[in-house]
Order: sequence, then C-alpha cells, then structure tokens
Amino acid sequence: MTANTAFKVQSVDGVGMVKDILASHLSVTETFFNEVAAELDAFADDVVACMNSGNKVMLCGNGGSAADAQHIAAEFVGRFVKDRPSLPSIALTTDTSALTAIGNDYGYDEVFSRQVAGLGQKGDILIGISTSGNSKNVIRAFEVAQEKGIMCVLLAGRDGGAAVKYADKAFVVRHNVTAQIQECHIMFLHTMCSLMEAKMGID
Repeated sequence: MTANTAFKVQSVDGVGMVKDILASHLSVTETFFNEVAAELDAFADDVVACMNSGNKVMLCGNGGSAADAQHIAAEFVGRFVKDRPSLPSIALTTDTSALTAIGNDYGYDEVFSRQVAGLGQKGDILIGISTSGNSKNVIRAFEVAQEKGIMCVLLAGRDGGAAVKYADKAFVVRHNVTAQIQECHIMFLHTMCSLMEAKMGID
C-alpha cells in the first residue's frame, strides 16, 4: 500500500456493530470473572502480604501486555483510586537501555529474565501477561523467578499456553479473540488494585 492508496468506503451498521461487540465483551468478561472471583480475592491477599513484607510486584509482557504492565506498575507507585503511600512495583518493559542491551547480547527471550535475576528478591511477585500464554520471554522470566523464590502469576488467554506449567497461579480468559482477552486482563488488574487498597484499610 502506498501513501496515495485510498480505501473504498463501505456502508456498515456501526450502531449494530457496537452493540454486538459490547454484548460479546460482557459475555466473555462475566464468564471469566465468575470463574476467577475467589482466586482473585486470594491473590489480592498475596499482594498485600508481599507489600507488608517489604517486597515488590514486577510485571512483564509484550505489545499490549507490555502497556498493561507499565500501567499497573504506575497504579502501585502512584495510586489507583485512594490516596495512599507509594507501593513498590516495576514494569520490566520500560527500560529501553536494558531491553535493547539484553536483547542484543542474549536474545529477546532473555529481556525479562535477566532483569528478574538482577532485581528480583525472594518474596516478590512477578505478574507475566501473555495473551497466548506462549511468550518465551515471559516463560524464561518465570523460570528464573521460581529459582529465586518469587511467586509467578500468569494472565493468559485461550488455553493458557505453555506458561501455565511455570506459574504458581494462572488466570486464563478462555476465549480466542485477542482484544477481548486483553480487556479482561486490564479489568482483572484494576480489580486487584481495588481489592488491595480495600484490604489495606485505605480510606
């Protein structure tokens, strides 16, 4: 496609499409959250315990999942809804010097694992976000995290992929549409933040 290429404009029922997309999204989201509600509540307890012990939450992922990782790290360090002390969290997706150096020297599969090796400590939590569950760099990060006594939590889609067997906890959106899987992931993480702040007694 060149800069001068024009798309042929199609007539579509935009309102109908919006309603269909919303109905599908609501169905997938409701099914997922009904399945994971109890486990999500327990995971929020894990996050609070992690923070109370002076540990941190690390997050990683690729593409849209990378954006979710830094989004949620910012909710910890800044705030979510309530004004509270800053909480230690880091997205392993944001340091371009580290990412490019590690990718150049060791390969892209190691861009998160090398950071976990250098920054992670026993008692931390690592949240790996992978729509397919097959991201090799997330799996490698989990392998290194397990060696260091770091809890590995997977957010995935479809059947959970290969990463499931490396995770201490896995939250899988059993759906095949990437966008809807990612929408569930960010809602899951926002809900976790709400639960965490409530459990910390933050007014």
